[in-house]
Amino acid sequence: GGTIDIATKRMAAQKDDCGFQTEVGNLADVDAALEEWALVMQHTESYERFIRHAVNEVVKARKLRREQKNEEKNRLKELEEAKSREHGSEMTGTGRKSSEKTSCGDVDGDQEEKVEILPPHTALNEVAAEIGGSYSALERCLLLAGMQRAFVHANYPDDSTFSPVVLDGSSNSFYGAGSRALQTNLVEECLFAARRSTLRAFATGHTGTASAAANVCVDVLGRLLLDVLIRRAEIGASLLKPGEGLLDGQSGLGQAALSFAKSKAGKGLRGVQGAGARSGHRVGDDALRNQTMLGVARAAANFNDLEVVADYTKRLEGNFLKEIDSGYPRGHDTEQLRMCVKGLQGVVDSFSQASGRSMEQLISTLLPQVRQIVGDAVGQDGGGSSATASNFLGSPVLAGGTTIAPTILNYEIDDEAFELSQISEGFVVRMCSRLDELIDPLRVHLVPKLSDDLLVGILGGMSKRMEVAIRKSKFTPLGAISLDSDVRYIMNFAKDRIDSPQLKSNVTLCKVCPPLARLNQIALLMNVDDLEDVLDLISVSKRKGVWDLKLDEAKTLLSLRVDFEGDKVNDLLQMDDE
Repeated sequence: GGTIDIATKRMAAQKDDCGFQTEVGNLADVDAALEEWALVMQHTESYERFIRHAVNEVVKARKLRREQKNEEKNRLKELEEAKSREHGSEMTGTGRKSSEKTSCGDVDGDQEEKVEILPPHTALNEVAAEIGGSYSALERCLLLAGMQRAFVHANYPDDSTFSPVVLDGSSNSFYGAGSRALQTNLVEECLFAARRSTLRAFATGHTGTASAAANVCVDVLGRLLLDVLIRRAEIGASLLKPGEGLLDGQSGLGQAALSFAKSKAGKGLRGVQGAGARSGHRVGDDALRNQTMLGVARAAANFNDLEVVADYTKRLEGNFLKEIDSGYPRGHDTEQLRMCVKGLQGVVDSFSQASGRSMEQLISTLLPQVRQIVGDAVGQDGGGSSATASNFLGSPVLAGGTTIAPTILNYEIDDEAFELSQISEGFVVRMCSRLDELIDPLRVHLVPKLSDDLLVGILGGMSKRMEVAIRKSKFTPLGAISLDSDVRYIMNFAKDRIDSPQLKSNVTLCKVCPPLARLNQIALLMNVDDLEDVLDLISVSKRKGVWDLKLDEAKTLLSLRVDFEGDKVNDLLQMDDE
């Protein structure tokens, strides 16, 4: 019932060819007429090129004939001059007349060369340009109609609306980044319509018509399609809001996830075919999660579309340039056509920038939940010296025959607590496990590049929250070692989930995620054995370009070490911050 419902609504929305039929008539008839127009213009352009080629050949032949005549005259002149030298002054008058005659012949040749057989712009060119203008207007209208049908189709989705993403670098693993990424057919349908429309105009051979079609393609993709995809990504971000959308929040699944499970088919972007639940019936956990994951995959497809369309548009530009090279003669008009097509590079950049902004919006939607996860793991109040040191990692510990409840982050630990940390599950493990639950559904359903961008953004939010908590805790030397271990765990957690090989090193990962880099620098700073080593650490790191902490921040952090005296820290770091 749900699938039929969606199909019926889609057909109703596409009635009268989305309203274009009242403007230009039946689109199938318009398409057939444009095919005939394109063929007429192609034959006209071929005829015009043939005529101009024939005229050029005639001009070349006339020039060659003229050169041959001049050569013959020069040869005769030389013979006459030779005879004049033999016979003396008798031939002087004749030679003078011959020279004058030859000179007159050169003047006639120059006048003959200026004769124009075919003007640069003929009446046929004017007619072709007029037809090309009307043709381009109708072609644009047909392209917009095709894209509007694609938009309507995407607003009433079913299983046929989505397909696996096929991009270079996609993961083959079932659990890898982008392994289950989907895209909508919106991009393919729109790019197919743009490609077909533009190539048909290219086939006319008329550079003016082809340039107009290329400009229309650039304008429609760079404005209309871009705007639609941005809006769909915004809706996708709202659907993925933890606790209110499809992802788990503090109180479990959000209302969007529950509505997915209870609906028969869903509406618009929220459509889920064959939902396992019916109103008034209890939904099993597995069925609910499967339906929710389907919703997550379809919401993530809106972000993937921006990456896919950037890739497809780049390929489209290359395809158009090949058509120009193979079908158009070299010249000023052809070079202008190439410049029109190269406008697609700006469109590619716009899609890529929009993709980056959409991921920033998604990350900002998830950050409140990330901060909540970190807050729960380290304690909402940050550090806490009042907590018992032996249970700083949050594991229940027996002390005096009673079980001490898990406590908040605290690096002011003794030998016993440090030994416990080596065998128990720390707060970082639990925190990363909960982060995994949040981002894993998105990581496998976003294309690898977006998956990496998401992970880097989440790591940045987590690192900022952790830094705040760290600044509220006192440190013993063993606590500093535990901090270093925790930061290493986070780094390994990130590298295990990053897809790009370029980001799998500590240096590059810290470079793209400055908050994580600061966390790593804090761990290094807190682990100095002696205050005398601090200046060397800072100066060496600055020379390498891997130090962001200011001297005031370094003073504050070193003052947290219980074995470092505050006065000595201040005296040691008396220098200008470079």
